[in-house]
Amino acid sequence: MAIEQYPYANREEPVPTAAPTLDPGVLSHAAEVIKCLGHPLRLQLLDALESGEKTVTDLHLRTGATQAMVSQQLGILRGRGIVGARRAGPFVFYRITEPKVYRVLACIRECDMRPAGGAAGHSSGRNHQKRTQR
Repeated sequence: MAIEQYPYANREEPVPTAAPTLDPGVLSHAAEVIKCLGHPLRLQLLDALESGEKTVTDLHLRTGATQAMVSQQLGILRGRGIVGARRAGPFVFYRITEPKVYRVLACIRECDMRPAGGAAGHSSGRNHQKRTQR
């Protein structure tokens, strides 16, 4: 039995493709931001900082994480330029400096909100595979 060739295989003109819409530099920066946001405590800290500046103590009380852990995660966020800090006497106030963070948090809220007392609107890939294989 003969196998049908790909329809464009014998064409002389190139196959039309969509032009890239995102600059590689933009993609690289976005990947770094997304990678840095891939930690639950960092997301909690950013969620708390969304309403304005907070100290390590404020964030410790809000998240329940130790002050050492909060400081460590803020250091990572600060090193990536996602948060900034300002000193006022003995206190250091942290704030969000990466504008993309606000949109990421909004997207998380919009896409992954669970109804009270209910399950999320999606299932894990493993369960999905079991259902589709039956």
